[in-house]
Amino acid sequence: MSEDKAQGGKEAWFTLSGDVNSDMVHRVFEAVAAMTEDGLETAHVLVQSNGGYVSDGLCLHNFLANSPITFVMYNGGAVASIAVTLFLAGTRRYASETARFMVHKSHATASPGSRPDALNIIVEGLRADDARTESLLRKSVDLTPEQWAIHQYSDLHLNSRDAKAAGLVNDVADFKPPKGAVLRNI
Repeated sequence: MSEDKAQGGKEAWFTLSGDVNSDMVHRVFEAVAAMTEDGLETAHVLVQSNGGYVSDGLCLHNFLANSPITFVMYNGGAVASIAVTLFLAGTRRYASETARFMVHKSHATASPGSRPDALNIIVEGLRADDARTESLLRKSVDLTPEQWAIHQYSDLHLNSRDAKAAGLVNDVADFKPPKGAVLRNI
């Protein structure tokens, strides 16, 4: 880890990729525990994920957003679905020129022959997940009415410029660890 001379704080550079699931939650918990033991103040994290489970994404968002470490998030390719919620945990957020984001409503597949009561439980769960994620999205980004309309019924894709206009990222910039920095994969 390198000392950040300009701010006097200790910072490090990380990559985080894969599905948002219980394995990722465990990896992040372990990594943040090591970061706090090392006295890290700022963690720069390149995120690459097409999403995963809503509860795991919300857990990671809440954990990282309330950590004593400042997280700076980067999208160098794709951050999609519930991974956007994880990405929003960053105090500062950046996306490469060629990066994209995608947000959508929750979805599930029912077993063939499912009874109406089982289908109702699935629908109630999806609506609850949508309420949790959309609340966070509305607090964090400023989408246009047209974008919210697309999000209501379809996948909403945002390029880096759209993401900046919506406040999803602070700026269009690449993940660029300084020469000599140790890069760790979470």
